[in-house]
Amino acid sequence: MTRMTRPQAGQKLVDGVRADLAACVQMRTLLEHQFDAALRHQSALLSGLAGELGPALDAMESRRQQRVTLVRALLGPKGSMAEFIAGMAEPARTALAEDWRQLEQLVVDCKAATVRNGSLLAEQFSIMQRVLHGEEDIYAPR
Repeated sequence: MTRMTRPQAGQKLVDGVRADLAACVQMRTLLEHQFDAALRHQSALLSGLAGELGPALDAMESRRQQRVTLVRALLGPKGSMAEFIAGMAEPARTALAEDWRQLEQLVVDCKAATVRNGSLLAEQFSIMQRVLHGEEDIYAPR
């Protein structure tokens, strides 16, 4: 593996944040499609969406790991993105700070959508199990 210069590592961080921002926007859209497909019981579409979401998540995780490695290489073992951003010159600092803020918000939104989708799918599965196999403890207190 070739060594990077500090400017190259910095640019790699900026590029990774931008790539994650674009990927997160796309992921949010895919999660909405997943929710709609689950509401409509469209299993083929759900499978296709899972096939798209998995690799997108893997790529984002890879960029996150790379980001952590680069920040630590540049700033030491306790380095953070906030510290990296604070050390940048203007106008790059403001641009990256805004991209980072948007990425953090999108990640929160995607996590909430994932929980919502998972809850819907779990409830649907539970209902189908009861329909197919009946109630196990019909007379048991709830």
